[in-house]
Amino acid sequence: MNANQQIANMNENQLVFPELSYKLTGILFAAHNELGRYCNEKQYGDLLEKMFQEKSVTYEREKIIPESFMGEKTGRNKIDFIIDDKIVLELKSTRILSREAYYQTRRYLDAYGKKLGILVNFRDKYLKPKRILNSSIN
Repeated sequence: MNANQQIANMNENQLVFPELSYKLTGILFAAHNELGRYCNEKQYGDLLEKMFQEKSVTYEREKIIPESFMGEKTGRNKIDFIIDDKIVLELKSTRILSREAYYQTRRYLDAYGKKLGILVNFRDKYLKPKRILNSSIN
């Protein structure tokens, strides 16, 4: 085994849910290619839900986050998708992806004890899904 193969194997072993992430990323790119850049989050979510069903991907849509403090209104925060009970998928359709979107995804990972979140902004000309790891989960 040469050095490049060893590095590839090390990187593959370090990725969290590589097969599922690869499949999910392909579906995200297909949705972006089909709808383009200027739809709203619900439209992307509807198309993704259809594609997940066609590809037999297990998912939950708009799962409500438990209250984070006493008196918080129930149902205020919802995860766009939880994929295969492993990956939090957060959809955005905004000109610029803010730090708040990143922190929101981190909060969702913590709330449900998930290891990996994928944050994707469909408004970008070229789709760049962001992988967010929850370091508090082994």
